[in-house]
Amino acid sequence: MRFLLSIALLLLSLTGFSQQYYLFVGTYTDGPSAEGSKGIYVYTFDAATGDLKPVSTIATQNPSYLTIAPGGKFVYAVGETHGATPGSVSAFSFDKTTGKLTFIDKQLSGGADPCYVTVDAHRKWAMVANYSGGNFSALPIAADGSLQPATETIQHTGAGGNKNRQDKAHVHSTILSPDEKYLVVCDLGMDNLSVLHFNPAATKQPLTNATDSVVTLQPGVGPRHSAFVPGKPYAYVIDELTGTVDAFHYSNGKFTPIQHISSLPDGFKGDIGSADIHVSPNGKFLYASNRGDANSIVIYAIDATTGKLTVKGFQSTMGKTPRNFMIDPTGHWLLAANQNGKNVVIFKIDQQTGMLTPTGKQLEIPAPVCLKMTPVK
Repeated sequence: MRFLLSIALLLLSLTGFSQQYYLFVGTYTDGPSAEGSKGIYVYTFDAATGDLKPVSTIATQNPSYLTIAPGGKFVYAVGETHGATPGSVSAFSFDKTTGKLTFIDKQLSGGADPCYVTVDAHRKWAMVANYSGGNFSALPIAADGSLQPATETIQHTGAGGNKNRQDKAHVHSTILSPDEKYLVVCDLGMDNLSVLHFNPAATKQPLTNATDSVVTLQPGVGPRHSAFVPGKPYAYVIDELTGTVDAFHYSNGKFTPIQHISSLPDGFKGDIGSADIHVSPNGKFLYASNRGDANSIVIYAIDATTGKLTVKGFQSTMGKTPRNFMIDPTGHWLLAANQNGKNVVIFKIDQQTGMLTPTGKQLEIPAPVCLKMTPVK
């Protein structure tokens, strides 16, 4: 019996299921649901139990999207402003022993309403999407984690099929391909994806247009975020305005459409506002969040041979406006951040079916809108 227990503990260790993580929660500090919010909140997350414990908080304005640099020693957060006011990106160092963030510096993001930031594996560049600015910028990162002023800003011009929401370009995400050879940019305002070569060794302009660099989607869909399947040639895009998902075969910067599917139940008549999309670490399931009147997560099975999606079911996020959610690195838990529900709700993922089960565990926190994790050790 003791031998079997030892083997079981070893397997848990090898799979990372017993790993402790730090959870970072970015929030809005402005607006009705943000009352009392300070900025970025840090917790420990136990992947064996799904338990969370508060560790620290740092005050910063509207850190609505975060990214953790490889190694977990630095965190970068957009400072989302509104209207014509230029946005910013802030750099923080992170002490894994104490669980505390320390502000390093801040730079302009190159446009208004920055809403997404990503950092490459070499920690050379931070690439940020500016929603109202309709552009995206590349900011060099110094060896000490500090940010330098943007050396490249690419402006989009154009409009989409929904005149109320797509009167101009609205860049919503800047996501690197798995091999980091390409940057994929979703423009909600122009109904397209831009694909750019990424060169981390560049000194000033790491981004250049790839061949057939623009992927045009159906008019009025409003692409928001993208996600890739680990080890498979498939990618998916969540469309905010129509509540749909576009599936693609992906290879070396080329996106070939294979499916366009709803993220809502048949006959849904309420307000639509899809938001986030993620693939499970095992590559078997795709999840997407719906705001508006749905307030749900859709669960899809991914066909390993074709990449096509089949709806498995829907799960209430048990709160309002799930702007962002994440799957923990072990693939056993899904955490949904309900912006207007003022909570982060934890679900258990069935490894065979992909379905979600509420655990009864949640965080009460003002206007949570971004979740990220890094190992404690």
